[in-house]
Amino acid sequence: MPETPPANFVHLHVHTQYSLLDGAIRVGDLLAKCKEYGMDAVAITDHGSMFGALEFYVQAKKAGIKPIIGCEFYVSPSHRFDKSAKSAGKAAFHLVLLAMDNTGYQNLLKLASLAQLEGFHYKPRIDLEVLEAHAEGLIALTACLHGGIPMRITAGDMDGAREEARRLMALFGDRLYLEMQENNIPEQAVVNQGLKELSKELGIPLIATNDCHYLNREEAQAHEVLLCIQTGKTMHDASRFRFSTDELFFKSPEEMKRAFAHSPEAIAETVRLAARCNVELSFGESHFPIFPVPEGETLDSLFEKSALAGLEERLSDMREIGQLTPEIEKTYRDRLTHEIDVIIKMGFPGYFLIVADFINWAKDHEIPVGPGRGSGAGSLAAYSLRITDIDPIPYGLIFERFLNIERKSMPDFDVDFCQERRGEVIEYVQQRYGGEAHVAQIVTYGSMKARAVIRDVGRALGMTYGDVDRIAKLIPEELKITIKKAIEAEARLQELIKRDPQVEELLRIAQTLEGLNRHTSIHAAGVVISPRPMVEYLPVCKGPKGEVLTQYDMIHTEMTGLIKFDFLGLKTLTVIDRALKLIATDIGHKPDINRIPLDDTKTYDLLAKGDALGVFQLESSGMRGLLMKMKPEVFSDLIALVALYRPGPLESGMVDQFVDTKHGRMQAIYPLPQLEPILKETYGVIVYQEQVMKIANVLAGYSLGDADNLRRAMGKKKAEVMEAEKEKFLAGARKNSIPADKAEYVFDLMAKFAGYGFNKSHSAAYALIAYQTAWLKAHYPAQFMAALLSCDVGNTDKVVRYITECRDHDIEVLPPDINESDKDFAVVNDRIRFGLAAVKNVGGAALAGWRISATGSTPAR
Repeated sequence: MPETPPANFVHLHVHTQYSLLDGAIRVGDLLAKCKEYGMDAVAITDHGSMFGALEFYVQAKKAGIKPIIGCEFYVSPSHRFDKSAKSAGKAAFHLVLLAMDNTGYQNLLKLASLAQLEGFHYKPRIDLEVLEAHAEGLIALTACLHGGIPMRITAGDMDGAREEARRLMALFGDRLYLEMQENNIPEQAVVNQGLKELSKELGIPLIATNDCHYLNREEAQAHEVLLCIQTGKTMHDASRFRFSTDELFFKSPEEMKRAFAHSPEAIAETVRLAARCNVELSFGESHFPIFPVPEGETLDSLFEKSALAGLEERLSDMREIGQLTPEIEKTYRDRLTHEIDVIIKMGFPGYFLIVADFINWAKDHEIPVGPGRGSGAGSLAAYSLRITDIDPIPYGLIFERFLNIERKSMPDFDVDFCQERRGEVIEYVQQRYGGEAHVAQIVTYGSMKARAVIRDVGRALGMTYGDVDRIAKLIPEELKITIKKAIEAEARLQELIKRDPQVEELLRIAQTLEGLNRHTSIHAAGVVISPRPMVEYLPVCKGPKGEVLTQYDMIHTEMTGLIKFDFLGLKTLTVIDRALKLIATDIGHKPDINRIPLDDTKTYDLLAKGDALGVFQLESSGMRGLLMKMKPEVFSDLIALVALYRPGPLESGMVDQFVDTKHGRMQAIYPLPQLEPILKETYGVIVYQEQVMKIANVLAGYSLGDADNLRRAMGKKKAEVMEAEKEKFLAGARKNSIPADKAEYVFDLMAKFAGYGFNKSHSAAYALIAYQTAWLKAHYPAQFMAALLSCDVGNTDKVVRYITECRDHDIEVLPPDINESDKDFAVVNDRIRFGLAAVKNVGGAALAGWRISATGSTPAR
């Protein structure tokens, strides 16, 4: 098939799905259409934001298409702080800005951020003041019928249009273009004529665009429905916001040339403009936040000093309880020396110091912090700095699983905080590292998934709730289900489509809109901290409660080189904290949950009976069944349990082999004697990724860094990479006098189990939280259950289940009492008093009133 010749037209006004509930063009589909039309450049100009700019840039570069980054801004006719306008139409006019170069891109970032942070009124708005300050490197197009000049022409105010044109000329000079469109809207013909007059009079070039909102003409109806979803109207509402044309699709160059036969120079100008736009973004450089270092110190020296001092404290604790021998002490010191050396060589001391700073601030302010999460729990440096609270040495946790000098990548500590106080830690970080200008949470995008889009479209079409609900419920509740897949699988949907034209229309439109972004939300954990103002790296916006958010999603935020920190809220930490406070209140002492013995018989007896309702990670019915089969006796059993209870190991037979070997019904098999020390704790079964690494290290002489690369290769199962690794493994085994057949057998065994292997560091950290909750349930059941109930007051099913659990354990639950009950569940003499927050139809506002009134004589009504 002959190649399509390069097109001599470039689309410069395009709205993707990041013009939320307005644009219906997906970036991938846009670039595919460019390829189809032979177009080697294209712009995106989403409304008032740059949400999709970096995604578009990266994908376009990959596709070999020049990306022109732009935005259709809303410009306040007065100033951005003026919020007096009574409608969106009066609050702003439109102006399209395109980045010519990296300076222009930087100015777009700033303008798109100021529009969201300072100018938001109906829409995110800028004004002439900030436009003047950030006009360098930008090209301006006068936009659609809502542009400042077109609006004046439509109103018959050519003098006003001329004045506006001169104002923009003063700002942009030869970077200003008068934007003509051909869309069959009567007012547009009037505007085009006025623009031609201004062009001739003022010497401003004309340029052709199409204000694309959807990809193909036949999607015009779906786009109209999308606008109804945005505005909460139905298609039957005559006053609804709509476009009075079906021409706003991504037209081919030939279609554009025909439409602008009267002004061929406006078509040619698009190519000349595209040639002026040459933004070149670079990736791969990390931008670490600035950690304040005392005079005379460097980041490296401060990190080393802090880690060594922290280890001294940890070793002192071990010495006090008689766990420290000279040999053990040497193991710790050697390991920390190695880790410090690697962390400094890789340039990450600042990262460790920052994470240690906010974690230890949280601990100092009695905000519960998890013992660790993910592979970071394998670092002794992290344990020394009190980033983590699980000692990696006794459990054989490997530092290289977290940070590998042979594979340069960022360390990534995921940190669990009490869900109720996580926000306080983020506020501290903002205060410590430069305020909102330097700290932002990461945006996410909620998309219109199969069931939800059917409900949205049904409402917009004016269908009854009952009819739409019945259709939506025919979509299976499966991960990644699509309407197309559901129709193929569900005969009732097929029958409805044949029988009912309205259902056919509903599902056809829903499929067109399915998967489009619907709204912004906040990433559950991600926070970025910048060394210079955030807007020098990416655009920002505001969340529902005024939080500063990145406009780029997590993947593209990380591509800017900003360092991401994960602040997760974990309800279980809140449960533990509440339980400890209830124990202190009711009994008079508060156990130190970080110093409880890990060999407590009562705790293991509780678990062996499957009495794990409410116990972290272990409360599902399947897990409780496994607990009764396994009957854990030591902490390493719990670590394995957390790792094994997943579909892969359960289906592979690994779990049964583990249990049967543990209880002596099978004999552990070690193909080589060198494997016994590595696999003994898991009864001969390869359970952890770290075991794969140790096997490669011991049998084939791999460094632990190289062994981590092998583990990753086995997980990805790329044939050519696996073949190369197998040769390397066998060669290393030969040097260690391992028989070839045995070495090959072990390699194949590792490859088989690597797909099921779990990160032991994460397993150990979460097993510790599981053990802590089990210990509380075993020793302080009333306080533990009251804490659980308080943390789930909004979930009636769980409240009922936990109250039943209390009765099964002979814990008395007293009814709510207006004189005795608190907002939360409380404990008095090992009896639980029902919390008022769990009473049906008693809201938080009413309880707030009650608590206030409790200081006076009567409750608030």
